Amino acid sequence: MFKLIVFSIGILSLVSCKTPEPRRPVTHSSGSFINKSAERNKEIYNQEEMLFKQLMKNDSLQTYFASQNGFWYYYNKKDSLNNKKPKVGDTIVFTYDVKHLNGKVILSEEEVGEQHYIVDKTNQELISGIRDGIKLMKEGEVVTFLFPSYKAYGYYGIENKLGTNIPVQSTVTLKSISKTQENKQL
Repeated sequence: MFKLIVFSIGILSLVSCKTPEPRRPVTHSSGSFINKSAERNKEIYNQEEMLFKQLMKNDSLQTYFASQNGFWYYYNKKDSLNNKKPKVGDTIVFTYDVKHLNGKVILSEEEVGEQHYIVDKTNQELISGIRDGIKLMKEGEVVTFLFPSYKAYGYYGIENKLGTNIPVQSTVTLKSISKTQENKQL
């Protein structure tokens, strides 16, 4: 009887010793959400681009320029003599406003106030369009930018002021550029 119990325990221990099997995922993601999101964003951009082209076509008073960063702009006041543009690390002072494409004010220059910004070094809450647009300006210039929603407030908008995925225009006045100690040595 003792031999039978020992033999049974031995057999059970051999049978129960099996390598662990990896668990299978409960759900399988095919990446379709990302693909749908990319398609939706392309569609939004194409609609906004058509809107900008129509706006520029109807505005024969201004000469619009396309930036490499995906927005358009025109000069309200241009300085053709000054060559000094902001570089990374420069401290600049500027003002700006944000408007709907029809000109209705979303954020006024007074609301925003005078901005002090270290180019590409300050973690300031500026939309990427303004951060990129400032680098195209010279001291004393006034430029109006047309920003697609992804360069403006995108999916989040501005609470109680601007909905999601809405393109905007912004007029920026670059008041001064001063080199930081780090940039003076370059």
